[in-house]
Amino acid sequence: MKKIDPQTPLWKLTVEEFLEIIQNLNSESRHEYGLKGLAKILGCSVSKASEIKSSGILDEAIIQKGKIIIIDKQKVLELFARK
Repeated sequence: MKKIDPQTPLWKLTVEEFLEIIQNLNSESRHEYGLKGLAKILGCSVSKASEIKSSGILDEAIIQKGKIIIIDKQKVLELFARK
């Protein structure tokens, strides 16, 4: 992957460079997993993340099946901002 200057105008990029940028954007995971993942999103400790999860304010962004927890990053940030 070639380092592309962020100040480069879009019209100066080749198709290959443009597609590479798009693929990198799409490759970022939309989900985190577990309480460690939630703590990472919120920038807090795992115990505080557990407390926030238990409060129910993030229920729309969290899917839990048994011990497996899947968290939608974007939705967590939206819901937490509303708090």
